Amino acid sequence: MATIKARSTEEYVDLVQQSIFEVEELFMAAEFDMESMGVTASFVADLDKVLKDLYASMKDGTYHFENKDLPYMPIVEKYDERSLPFKFMLRRINETHRYGLEIED
Repeated sequence: MATIKARSTEEYVDLVQQSIFEVEELFMAAEFDMESMGVTASFVADLDKVLKDLYASMKDGTYHFENKDLPYMPIVEKYDERSLPFKFMLRRINETHRYGLEIED
C-alpha cells in the first residue's frame, strides 16, 4: 500500500494538527462510551503525547526528518480502523517524517 507523503511544510504541519484534533475527539468518545471503546483508552494518551511533542518540535524549530518510524507506529500497526479511524493520516505523517516531502519534479 503506497502512502502519499505531504507535499509541503504547511500540509505536513496541518496533518499533525489534524491528527492531534482527531486524538482529542477519540479520547472524548472513549470517555463517553467506555464500554465499547475501552481498548482505545489503552493507547490514546501515548498517541496524544507523541503527536503533541512532534508539533512542539515543529513550532520551536527543533524538528528534523529522520529515516525511522515515529514512536506511535507500533500503536498504528496494532489497531485497526475501527479503533483508530484516522490511521491513514498517521501513516502519512510517518511516511513524510521518514522520507521527506513529496516534491514534484
